[in-house]
Order: sequence, then C-alpha cells, then structure tokens
Amino acid sequence: MEHITLATEITDIQESDSAQTPPTRTPVSLWERVALGAVLLISAFFNIFQLDQQGYGNLYYAAAVKSMLANFHNFFFVSFDPGGFVTVDKPPLGLWIQVVSAKIFGFSGLSILLPEAIAGVLSVALLYFLVRRVFGPAAGLVAALTLALTPISVVTNRNNTPDSLLVLTLLLASWCVSLAAEKGRLRWLLLTALIVGLGFNIKMLQAYLVVPAFGLVYLLGAPLRWRTRIVHLALAALVLLVVSLSWVLAVDLTPASQRPYVGSSQANSEIDLAFGYNGLERLTGYHRGNSSASTPSTATVVAASENGGAGPLRLFNTQ
Repeated sequence: MEHITLATEITDIQESDSAQTPPTRTPVSLWERVALGAVLLISAFFNIFQLDQQGYGNLYYAAAVKSMLANFHNFFFVSFDPGGFVTVDKPPLGLWIQVVSAKIFGFSGLSILLPEAIAGVLSVALLYFLVRRVFGPAAGLVAALTLALTPISVVTNRNNTPDSLLVLTLLLASWCVSLAAEKGRLRWLLLTALIVGLGFNIKMLQAYLVVPAFGLVYLLGAPLRWRTRIVHLALAALVLLVVSLSWVLAVDLTPASQRPYVGSSQANSEIDLAFGYNGLERLTGYHRGNSSASTPSTATVVAASENGGAGPLRLFNTQ
C-alpha cells in the first residue's frame, strides 16, 4: 500500500508540473522571419520617413533637451531653461535618452525625435514575440502589424513626448512578469518591478496602470504556495518603490535654493507633481489653483491647448 500511495503522489506531482509547463519554444521559420521583417520595415517607414520635416516636435520638451545639454545641473534636474530656474513637468529618463541622442548626433529635430521613433519599432517587434510565445506566429504577426499601422501609435512615435518609450518599457515588463508567473522565479518578478520603476521615471504614475494586472497575474498564476507568492509580491513592491522614487527623492531632498523649481507642482516637489499634476489631476481634470509660491508652467498652457480637457473620457476628445 505504501508503494501504491507513493506512486500516486509522484504521478500527481508530475501531472501538476506538466500542467504548469510554460509554452514550448518553436523555432522561427523562414516565412516568419520574412513576414516579421516586412512588418518592421512598415513600422520603420511610418515612424522615420521624413522625420526631419517634423521640426522639433513638442517645443516645450525640445527646449528642455537643449537646456539639459548645457551642463550636468540642468541635465540631472531636467531644467526647462538654460538658467536652471524651473523644471519640465516630466521625470528625467525619457528626456535623458533624447539628450544622449542630441549629444551624439547634434541638437536637431531629428536627433530628439529619433529615440521615440526607434522605440515604436522595437515595441512592434516585442509585441510580436510576446503574442507569438502563447498564441503562435500568425497571431503575433497580426498583433505586430496592428500596432505598426495604428494611427495614434504612429503619431506618438513621431513626437518627442516619451509615450512611445513608456510603451516599450511596459511591454518589456509584460514579458518579464509572464516569465515570472510561468516559472515562479523571484528574479523575473523583481526585474518586472525594476522595469516598471524605470517607467515611473519616464511618465510617473502612468506606468503604474499595469501594476494591478501584473500583481494578479503572478498571484493567481505562479506555481508556488500562496504564502510564497505574497512574499515575492511584497519584495517586488519594495523594489518598485525604491526604483520609482530614487530620482524623485534625490530632487526633493536637495535644498530648493540649489535646484530649479519643480514646474507644474504646487509645493515645489516632485512627489506633489507625481500625485498631483501627473497623477489624479490627469484623471479628474481638476487643477488646483496656483499657490503664492508656485511658478506658472508652460506645460499647463500647452497641454490645455493641444490635448483638450483631462478626464476619464479624454481618449474620445476630437484632438
């Protein structure tokens, strides 16, 4: 009886393991490579063709890039003006990449638009592999082609606002969390948290929109005990906060007299900017009145004129 019981337990374990086996890797055939290459060429064409005729894109961020090229102080604090008086309304990572491009190729409209255009092409490729590993090559190609041809995606990829870089970052995080849930490996989950934290340093709380879904995927899908999953998620949350707030706290802990004013904030604070202007106000459309200590932001005027009012129905605006 003991032998029978042991054999039954081994069989149950084997069946459980086979049920949790991640998608098998199938080699990429020649027709897939040709088709994917064609999709990527289409994406590159729409994103990069005559990109130099787009001017400087969003002049607010273009001016910041030029200012950040002047010295390290402006670079680190993402100063809008050469004198280091006020910052832009975004965290640094997306603009830092544009500064590096401008440093290599010289400051021009093309050099600051190119990083977002390339990020758009890479997002198409990454989406293909994400979908392919679960649903097969045909579905992956359809998903990639759809993203490459989506008008709003193309328009965003041809602009210097860092949305395309954020999309690429979150797609990469999606890949990592899927591996974490399939394998139950903590390192993949921590890498997911690190990448989302970098996304926070591109567009602040917008990067966190995926966090509830990522948490549920790991909590419900990882082949581990419930207690282990919860501990892993707690560690990932810690990594997420550390990476997200590293630059924000560095700015806020710097004496105000030694750094620019935090543009679009009410309290000269990056924390206030993250949870206020770049947080709840994006959803509610409610903008707090300027305090006596605040500095008016060019971004507020630009956003109001170009993007329409904020709120839950913003995606359906005519502009």
